Amino acid sequence: MTQDRPFLGILFMLGFCVLAPLGDALAKYLSATVALFVLITVRFSMQAIMLTPLVWLSGTSLRLPQGIFPKVLLRTCLHIAGVAMMFASLAYLPLADALAIAFVMPFIMLILGHFVLHETVGPHRITACAVGFIGTLLVIQPNFLAVGWPALLPLGVAVIFALFMLVTRQIAKQIDAVHLQAVSGLQAMIMLISLVILFPDAPGVAMDWPEARTFWLLCALGILGTVAHLLMTWSLRLAPAATLAPMQYLEIPVGTIFGWLIFKDLPNGLAALGICITIGAGLYIILREQRLSRFPDAPPAA
Repeated sequence: MTQDRPFLGILFMLGFCVLAPLGDALAKYLSATVALFVLITVRFSMQAIMLTPLVWLSGTSLRLPQGIFPKVLLRTCLHIAGVAMMFASLAYLPLADALAIAFVMPFIMLILGHFVLHETVGPHRITACAVGFIGTLLVIQPNFLAVGWPALLPLGVAVIFALFMLVTRQIAKQIDAVHLQAVSGLQAMIMLISLVILFPDAPGVAMDWPEARTFWLLCALGILGTVAHLLMTWSLRLAPAATLAPMQYLEIPVGTIFGWLIFKDLPNGLAALGICITIGAGLYIILREQRLSRFPDAPPAA
C-alpha cells in the first residue's frame, strides 16, 4: 500500500490544476486552424504512445482483468466524446466560462449517484446542487446570447464525464490507473485511426499533415493531457481525496488567467457571478462530504 504523503500529493494536484487548463488553452488556440477530429486523434494517440511503455516497464501486460473489457471500452468511448465536446466548446467560449459550466459535473454526479447507485443525498446537498445549477445558468446565459447552442456543449461535457466517472468507479479496484489509461489510449487510437482508414473522405475525418509548428503543438497537447491525468492519479495515491477535491476548483481561476493572457478573454459580470456561485456550491458539497465522512453519526440537520 502506498504511504500517504499529503504535501507531495498536493503538489501533484497543483500541477494538474495548471497543466489541465493549459492543455485546454492550447486546444482552443489550435481549434482555429486544426480540425476537431485531428485534435482528439493526436490527444489520445499521444496518451497511448506515452503510457504503453510505462506498463511494459512495470513488468505487466496490457491484458485486462476478465470481464471488464466492455466497461473499459464504454469508458473509452465516453472519454473520447467528453474531450471532443470540450474541445468543440472552446472554439466558441472563453476558457474560464467553458471550465465553469463543465464544473456542474459534481452536482450531476450526486444526482446520478442517488438514482443509479442509490446513494443517500440529503436536503443540504440537494440545495447546493440547485444553487450550483443556478450559478451555471448565469454563466451560460451571456454566452448563449453571444454564440447560441455551442454554449450548452460544456453541459454535455459534464453529463458525459459524470457517466465516465460512474463507469470508472466500477472498474477502478480491478486495474491500475496507468494500465487503464494506456489501454484506453490504445483503444481510442485504434478507433480514431480506423475511421481515417475506412472513411478517408468523410467530412471532418480527412487528416492533412500539419506544418511543423502545428505538429509540435499537437504533440504538446497530447503530452499535457496525459501528464495532467497522471499527476491527478498520483496525487490521489499520495493524499486523501477529501484533501485534494477542493483544489480542483483552482482550474477555473487558472483557466481565467490563461484565457486573459492568451486570448484577452475575461468573464463578464454575470458570468463572473455565476462562476463564484458554482465554485461556492461545489466547495460546500465537498466540505459537507468531508464532515460526514469524519462524523458519520452526526445529526443530519447539523
